[in-house]
Amino acid sequence: MKTAEQLVAEARARIEEWDVARLRATPEAVIVDIRDVRERAKGHIPGSIHAPRGMLEFWWDPESPYHREVFAGDGPYVLHCAMGWRSALAAAALKEMGFEVAHLDGGMEAWVEAGGPVELPEPKG
Repeated sequence: MKTAEQLVAEARARIEEWDVARLRATPEAVIVDIRDVRERAKGHIPGSIHAPRGMLEFWWDPESPYHREVFAGDGPYVLHCAMGWRSALAAAALKEMGFEVAHLDGGMEAWVEAGGPVELPEPKG
């Protein structure tokens, strides 16, 4: 039996990891926030696209009835979650499907720690 930590370590060995500095220096990067809606409601990276982890493979797959055109571009695509574990697993799954993606090492925590801007959703009125 493997632990979640072991699965993440194996995924990280197979995928491309970006740090915050590289992400900030690559304005053409498409940032994909895979956190759930409750996490995203607390703030997100400006311009990021929300794609919940549970729908990611379906939204990315052009053969899926759930495909989203935003994932058919050239990228580069960089996935992130709260601290980098879910995004590592998600990037590994998409890579296995044949897509070129990376993930943000350290996730949203690393972004905030590095002083990256955070956008809050519009209040519902």
